[in-house]
Amino acid sequence: MNLPRSSGVQLHPTSLPGGRLGRDAYAFVDWLAAAGQSCWQMLPLGPPDRYRSPYKAKSAFAAWPGLLAERSAPVSKAEELDFREREAFWIEDWARFAPGRAADAVADQVRFDREWAALRGYAADRGVRLIGDVPIYVAPGSADQRARPELFQDGAVAGTPPDAFTDKGQLWGNPLYDWPALQRRGYRWWTERLRRTLELYDVARVDHFRGFVAYWAVPEGARHALSGGWRRGPGRAVFDAASRALRRELPLIAEDLGVITPAVERLRDGLGFPGMAILQYAIDPDPGSPHRLDNHRENQVAYTGTHDHDTARGWYDSLPADRRALLEAEAERAGVREDEPHWSLIRLALSSRARLAMVQAQDVLGLGSEGRMNQPGTIGRAWRWRLADGALTPDLARRLRAASAAAGRLAS
Repeated sequence: MNLPRSSGVQLHPTSLPGGRLGRDAYAFVDWLAAAGQSCWQMLPLGPPDRYRSPYKAKSAFAAWPGLLAERSAPVSKAEELDFREREAFWIEDWARFAPGRAADAVADQVRFDREWAALRGYAADRGVRLIGDVPIYVAPGSADQRARPELFQDGAVAGTPPDAFTDKGQLWGNPLYDWPALQRRGYRWWTERLRRTLELYDVARVDHFRGFVAYWAVPEGARHALSGGWRRGPGRAVFDAASRALRRELPLIAEDLGVITPAVERLRDGLGFPGMAILQYAIDPDPGSPHRLDNHRENQVAYTGTHDHDTARGWYDSLPADRRALLEAEAERAGVREDEPHWSLIRLALSSRARLAMVQAQDVLGLGSEGRMNQPGTIGRAWRWRLADGALTPDLARRLRAASAAAGRLAS
């Protein structure tokens, strides 16, 4: 995927002051345009679980009705019939297994598509592209698993081995795909999922991309993920099948964080997908770290941090003195050092040779750990942060625009 040199901001629609696709969403697009930003990246839009996690949505296809604007015109019969025809692969499954009345479930999706199309068109007119997120796994008990149980394994669930966030690994508990069963069906489920994704977004990030090479399978009922092991994934066959069926290049970003092997890198590069670099990981004395600025690549997206990381200020406040000195030295060397360390990290991300640089809204605001979106391995304390009304001021827009211009990231 040929990304232009540009930058953007990460903010989930539920974190807007109103938490909906109403006036606050349009105001955020206006703020992005004023700030010279070309991309708005967000988390998955599906109906979240009881802990508000968008990564365990009740459907991989349906949007959360809680995002709908407070007032919306009724759905006409013609609209509904057209939608049912266009989205026939999944909408009847959602109507069967969604909470509440089937008719309401379908009407809500029609309303969402209407409101989302209007917002996406408004953003496009102002030079702002929307970047979505595709969780590799569906949620246990989701409409996807209940409607098509033959596509999923029995006896094992998803997780990860020990990582930077937890020494016992992460026990996600999501159902694992029966990849041979999907292969026998020409990977149609994944093709339709990517079709739906590209109806909603200009670009999308594929979460846990390394699972297509090998995934961590944990015995069902295990207390933690340490008892899991690696199993081979389908490789590029999923993406090749989707690209052929959709007759287009797939504008996808590979989330290539965690235990990344040469095989994962070959798959990413063979497909032409940009990978990711995290600036919080770049402040590392190891010269071989792929996150260090010197090791960034053009076909890549540089992030200050993701929804799983602490905010830039919270992260800086937790650093020992020697790591703080490394950040200051790196920012000084790049000529982007600022009085506020979180702005030094933002400007380091913007200075990357990666074509796209993404910063979190919380980092632009200089929030501490109280603004953190998620902490992997914990339950019940995540996904709750919300932007204060008026927090993203014109002064912050001007400052971010100036920093992006200095890094050569404004559209010509």
